[in-house]
Amino acid sequence: MMKAGPIWALGAMSGTSLDGVDAALVHTDGEVIHAFGGSGYRAYSEAEQLALRAALGKWQDDDCSEALQVIQQAHTGHLGTFEGAALIGFHGQTLAHDPHGRGTHQIGDGAALANALDCPVVWDFRTADVRLGGEGAPLAPFYHFACAKWIGAENPVAFLNLGGVGNLTWVDPQKKAPDTPGALLAFDTGPANAPINDLMMQRLGRAYDQDGALATQGNVVVDAVEQFLLHPYFDRLAPKSLDRDEFTGILELVAGLPDSDAAATLTMMCAAAVARGLKRCPSMPERVLVTGGGRKNPVLMHMLNGVLEAQVDPVEAVGLDGDMLEAQAFAHLAVRVQRGLPTSGPGTTGVRAAVSGGTISKPSGKGAN
Repeated sequence: MMKAGPIWALGAMSGTSLDGVDAALVHTDGEVIHAFGGSGYRAYSEAEQLALRAALGKWQDDDCSEALQVIQQAHTGHLGTFEGAALIGFHGQTLAHDPHGRGTHQIGDGAALANALDCPVVWDFRTADVRLGGEGAPLAPFYHFACAKWIGAENPVAFLNLGGVGNLTWVDPQKKAPDTPGALLAFDTGPANAPINDLMMQRLGRAYDQDGALATQGNVVVDAVEQFLLHPYFDRLAPKSLDRDEFTGILELVAGLPDSDAAATLTMMCAAAVARGLKRCPSMPERVLVTGGGRKNPVLMHMLNGVLEAQVDPVEAVGLDGDMLEAQAFAHLAVRVQRGLPTSGPGTTGVRAAVSGGTISKPSGKGAN
């Protein structure tokens, strides 16, 4: 039984950009953020990235042993550098996501991690939501609600995470709790950094377009953006989620373009997808707060400011850490799971009713839930 009141929880996130592991401490009771602790980033080596990329699209019955070894070693080593955590939230690495088909697959062994670090671990956050009819993603919205309260927002605000895939959370901070009807609407907006990163890797052997340097030299091909927006995903009602590779034809739309034009066009596709998504929200938010790697791309941020009706700022403008927000989210969610609080609901994943997902593993000899 966990003690009442806030505890220090350590959250870890390895996202669809496949760049590395973020880890962050949060002092929380699963409802209110009381304080932020230390954080850190552990980059994947080129060989580790190649192993993870080779496993993308694989399911539980496929051979994912090499990728699993990368995830376990990276997380064990990185999380082991932190002290003071009473609980760990371990997301693992998403390899495949097909909520209305085969389900969802996050590689990672939370039980082994609990034993290695001698600390309880909450993991497998998405499966229960998918099993009950939800999209299984995005899961950060319940934490975004806590963040909106923490920054003192009074009017609707949106959190936009631009990782490999973009996802948006519309928050009404006047509501009492994240599972209160009308408090949240969340969904994936579309591809974000993933296709830009793929373009850079395929054409130039670089992991990403640093500071938007290539895109800033190019011109946006509007016809390609308009063709991109014809994808049926944009006509689906929210909540909705997508797999990193659902837009498999996106690079074909820029295949004949020079490198700079291709980068600029893919960057505008990300911004255009966000603009299309905001039109699905109950109201236009007062502010769009951007987190994830995309906020460091000045070209993308400029494009967002040009196509969105709301003020666009990095989350640092309100005192939050855009590099660590998702890792913090899984620390917060881990405490919610431990305390039986819901981690997703109809407005965030489309699940039929609010559900508390996650599996809790304790170190051997301490029992397990």
